[in-house]
Order: sequence, then structure tokens, then C-alpha cells
Amino acid sequence: MGRADARRAQQQRGGRKAPTGRAAGRAGKPTGKKRSGIRRFLNWKTILGTFLGGILLLVAGAFALYFSVDEPTDPNKTAVLQSNTFKWADGSVMTRTGKMNREIVSIDKIPEDVRTAFIAIENKTFYKDRGVDFVGIARGAFNTLRGKGTAGGSTITQQYVKNYYLTQDQSATRKLREMVISLKVDQRMEKDEILAGYLNTNFYGRNAYGIQAAAQAYYGVDSDKLTLEQGAYLASVIQAPSQYDLATAGPNGRRLVTIRFNAVLDNMVEMGKLDKAKRDTLHLPEPIKPKPQPGMDGQKGYLIQAAKQELSRQGVKEADIAAGGWTITLNIDKKKQAALEKAVNDELESKLDRKDVKDRPQDQSVQAGATSVDAKTGNIVAMYGGVGLAEKAESNALRTDYQPGSTFKPIVLATALETGAKTQDGRPITPNALYDGTSKRPVVGSDVPFAPQNQDDINYGDPMLTVQEATNSSVNSVYAQMIVDAKPQEVKKTAISLGMRDRDGWPADKPAMSLGTMSANTVEMAGVYATFGNHGKKVTPTIVKSAEHVDADHKPVSPFGAQVIKRETADTVTKVLTGVVQDGSGKAVRSDAYQAAGKTGTTESNVAAWFTGYTPELVTVVAMFGEDPNSHAQVTLTGTAGKGRAGGSSFPAQIWQAYTTAVLSGVKTGEFDLSDANMGTPVAPTRTAVPSTGPTGSVSPSPSSSGTRPTGSPDPSGSGTGKPDPTASTKNPTPPTKNPTPPTGDPQPPTKKPTPPPLFPEAPQ
Repeated sequence: MGRADARRAQQQRGGRKAPTGRAAGRAGKPTGKKRSGIRRFLNWKTILGTFLGGILLLVAGAFALYFSVDEPTDPNKTAVLQSNTFKWADGSVMTRTGKMNREIVSIDKIPEDVRTAFIAIENKTFYKDRGVDFVGIARGAFNTLRGKGTAGGSTITQQYVKNYYLTQDQSATRKLREMVISLKVDQRMEKDEILAGYLNTNFYGRNAYGIQAAAQAYYGVDSDKLTLEQGAYLASVIQAPSQYDLATAGPNGRRLVTIRFNAVLDNMVEMGKLDKAKRDTLHLPEPIKPKPQPGMDGQKGYLIQAAKQELSRQGVKEADIAAGGWTITLNIDKKKQAALEKAVNDELESKLDRKDVKDRPQDQSVQAGATSVDAKTGNIVAMYGGVGLAEKAESNALRTDYQPGSTFKPIVLATALETGAKTQDGRPITPNALYDGTSKRPVVGSDVPFAPQNQDDINYGDPMLTVQEATNSSVNSVYAQMIVDAKPQEVKKTAISLGMRDRDGWPADKPAMSLGTMSANTVEMAGVYATFGNHGKKVTPTIVKSAEHVDADHKPVSPFGAQVIKRETADTVTKVLTGVVQDGSGKAVRSDAYQAAGKTGTTESNVAAWFTGYTPELVTVVAMFGEDPNSHAQVTLTGTAGKGRAGGSSFPAQIWQAYTTAVLSGVKTGEFDLSDANMGTPVAPTRTAVPSTGPTGSVSPSPSSSGTRPTGSPDPSGSGTGKPDPTASTKNPTPPTKNPTPPTGDPQPPTKKPTPPPLFPEAPQ
């Protein structure tokens, strides 16, 4: 009987022989765990097959894409510049801009080292690649995934194709078409042709398309006269033309374009195209002042500048706007704009003598900027940028190279209220909390020593005074201690949540921050104070009402945001600031026609002066800056219009008052709803200020003939005499002396053993 017959017989008898050897693995009980679910399909054969199949599909797709996308025969609309129309808020036309500013030049009209500069920073493999750098694209995508910026890797050929044939949108479809067309263009055209096309289609800022227009706009020469340094700068500026234009760039813009400029030269050295010794002699070349376009006269250029910056922050590229086809309506009210310009002219410009350099040197350095916001809508309804683009290319309303001074102090108070901060002896900080107002009093509880001097080195309160009184007189020693109590880091968080920007140099861990030692502009400060007036709900002032294009419309961002501080906090701050207007350094703006809250600010050495104030209807910030017309260095405003210290309670407050009175004339004004304000436990009546020892060892002038002065009634003249004039008009305060006592930032030189002056002295105006 064979084995098979034996097994059949065994089965018939009801028995079953146990399998042995390999059969044990195939029959009976399994030796291992049985695969289940998706694991049944995952083995090296299926994985390899899927991978190879995917590769084949990608290759097939690439071939299909390559042959399905034709190289365009005509340039896109961007290559033929259209005009833009800018309108006032009422829909009437403000101006039209966008006339073509391009002159095509051949490659031999562009110096070889200038060409190399662009290649060095944009596409070092230009003469070796085939129009697309797949390694660069992969690297850019990888950096994007790692959070190190958006995907890059575009070659010069791709950028030329995008500029000349396609659009600037960031869709995947456009990117794929760009890559395919670039491959075809690289096969059809010589490399120098592509490079010339790229240099002739780039947007360089200043309404300049192409290298020839850029050479004229930035350096007043033809492209064939450009130096390597100038070419390296133009190669740097194309990444962010408005931010990197040295004529208008802020500190951060200068820093970034300098980094990029140095990268251009370093890459040229790495490529063997520039000698290292020569590279070390090259420096960033300053461009000439930009010339305003037709239709950009007066304040129009500044308003359009502000609109473009806002659209840029919201994702609309400057190059797209410059390409034209836009109808952009601003929130600017023609009547309010005219009123603001008139106020600046009447209260400041008409009093300056900009021609008398010898006797009125300070007048040559005075710059003014202002922003006015509708409190109910968040719209910027008026803006003053300066004397005009021909004389001042950068808008003073937008500049961020000056400090806001004591207009920052309400943010310190808001933080203390919001966080429930307490004084060093455990008392809650409220407007009625008491602080020591002694000048040069060292702060307590800080790891960073700080003992700021009050204006004119006056001791306030003999020695205690309330926070309300300290705010009225902008007492530095009180706010320096308060920021320690509230924690500087917390104050910075509050400032940013209210609308200020975190820039380089913000002293987040230092009590000196209480005196406004960071940078800001009038739009940011208007947003901060508008948020106070809006009961703590964020307001981000906006100048763009609408932006429409033939191909795509842009929806502006709402100016209103979330609740960033409690209503009680915001209303309490507003209540305190109404006291500043009624009884303090802001009383120059008092009026029976409206209720106002506000704060003055004068920076160290009087290089800037601010008045930031608001009514239930309007929030307006007026600032003055001292800027040397030649070196652009910050200089003192003391002596402006032949007078003394130009503090926040002088020209800025007068401009604010004139403008606000004009635009609210005939308007039924309201009052602040401050039902949630919490002033804290009332204390004894106002204390008095007494003289103290000054930094030279002599006794400071007495603040009044009797040796005392109410802390809520500072000298409105800003002259430093400290003498109140109860008969003075609120609109025209007693003029300061012609030869005033130097401001706190400039103490008299000592005659004996010197005592170091305070690090950040601050005048309370």
C-alpha cells in the first residue's frame, strides 16, 4: 500500500496522522501569528512595485505635461504696464499712476560684473542648468516644510518666463507651467538672451521696470555706466523694492538689504568672479533721492505710499500693483485731509523759516507726521506725510526710526491694571495708588539699575502722588517704578497686542522701556489709542477701502479684532487720559466743543515730540521729528520757530487742537462711556512739587514763586521754567523763552566733580 493509500485508510478509520517536517508548517496549527488587515498586502514586492509604478506614472505625466504646454507667443499683461486709478473715499479720482517706465537694452549695454552680480544672488548655476534647477526646487520645498521661508529655487530662466509670459500668482498650476515653458525657452534661446530678458523685465521699485530704468531711477546713469557696487545693490533691491530702498528704508530694511548686498559680493568671490581683496573695498552705495511721479504732488504720494504698504502686508505684491490695472479706493476723507494739512501749515510750517539757516538752524530739521482715524470705523481718514515727495521721500506718518516717548506710558498703566500688578509694598495699582515722585529715585525690584530724572529734575508729591497725577505730569520716576511692578516683559506683550510692532532694539527686560525707548510710527500709536477708546477691542487702522483688478479683486482686512484687554482696563486708561487733558500736560487741547483724552510725549534730547489724543469720534496722532537734512541724523527740536523746547504740548498739541476743532465743527459730539472705569480708592488731595538737587550739584529752579506747584498743572510752555500762567489761552499757551534752559536730555556741563546724567531723561510734555 502506498503512502497516499495509507493516509486515505487512516482518514476512513477516523484517525489522522500528525504531519511532520515542512508539512507541519502547511497543515494543522500554524507556527506563527497570521497576518491580518493591511499587513497582508505589505511586503517588499508590493512596495517595490508601487514605487516603480509611481515613478513610471510621474515620468508619463511629465512627458504629457511637457507636450501639452505650449510656449506662449505673446507677453502677458504685466509686461505691458497699465495705469492704476486711486480714489478718495467718496469715489472721486485722486490720481492715476502707472505710465510705462521701461527701456529695453541689449546685453552689451550691461557691464559684465553687474550681470554676474545678479547671477551670484539669484542663480549661480545659470550658465550650467537647463532652465530649471530641480535640486534648488527640492531644497526650497524642504526649507518651506522646515518653516524657513516659502519655497524658492526659481532659476533666472523661470523668473524671466514668469515676468514675461505668466502672472505673479503662487498657484501650483502656474508653477508647473513656468517650469515646462522654462525648459522649452532654455532650448530655444541663448543664455545671454535669457539674461537680458530677465534684467529688462524685473521690477526694481521707484516705478522702474528693467535695468536701464533702474539705473536712472537710483543712480541717474545709463545701465552701461553702472559700477559693480551699484549693480550689486540693484541685484539686492529686487527682492523687496520698497523695503530695501535706502532712501526710505527703516533700520530693519537697511539691515536686510546690507546682508543681501554682502551676500552678492561674497557669492561672486566664491564663484571666482571677484577678487577677495577688491571685495573688501566695496561698500553699499547710497542711491539718489527718488523723483515723484506725475500726479503724486502734495500729500497724494504719501497716501499712495501708505496704501501700497498696507496692501503689501495683506499679500498684494508691489510688483503686481506696479503692473497696473488696479482701482484702489482709499478711506481718506477729502475734507478731513484738507483740514489736517491746513492745521500743520497754520500751526507749524507758517512759523518756520526754512531759508534762514544761520539764525534758525533748527527750522531746517523739523519734520512733521500725523495720522487721523475714525474711531467708529477704524478707517484712516487723514494723513500727513511731510512737505512732499520731492523733498522728503519717506512719509513721516509711517517712519519707525524715532521713539514715541511718554505716549508709551499709558501702555504701562494698562498692563498694571490688566495683570492686577501691585506696588512694592503690596498695594493694587490703580489711578489712585500712591507712588514716590522723587527725581532720580532708583527703582526697586529690578535686576537692571535705573534712576531716571524728571523734567527739570523736579521732585513731585513731597514725595508721594497718585498715578493720575503722575500721568498728568508724566513723572518718569513713577512710571519707571510702575513698569518694574508690572514686569517689563508683560508690558511688551500688552504693547504688541495693542498694535505696536516688535522691532530690533526693543528693551523688553529694562525699566527704561517705560519712557518709550522703542520705535513706532503714528499709525501704530493711533491703533493703540483707538483700542483704548474701543473699550479694549483691537483696532488696526486701515487706509484701503477697496482694491479691484481686472483679473482679481482684493478684499481688505477688517480693522477690528478681538478683545485684547478687558473693558475695565481700557476705560480706566481713557478716564486717566481725560485727566491729562483737563489738568495735565495735554490741557492745550481742552475745548468745550468735545471731550478728549490724550498723552504728550517728548523724547530724550528733544529729538521727537508727540501728541496722541482721541475723542469719541476721532483718534489723531501728531508727531514732530528732528532730522538733519544732510546726514539724516536725529537732532534736537529745541529752538524750533525761534522758541524753546518743542515738547508734545507745544506744536503737536496745537496742530491736534486746530485739526480736531475744524473737523468736529458743526458735528454733534459725544462723550466717552466710562461706566466700567475703576479709579481705585480715593486718597488725599493733590500734593505739591518741590525742587531737588540737580545733576550739577546746584539747586534746580523752583517750580513756582512759592516753591510749590500743583502736580496736575505743569508749565504749558515747555520752556522748563516751571511757572504756571493761569491766564494763558489753552490754544495759545505762553510762548517759551528764546534762550531756554537746556532740556533734561542735555544737562549743563558740571563745573566741579561730574555726576553721570541719567540714561534716559524724559520731559513730560
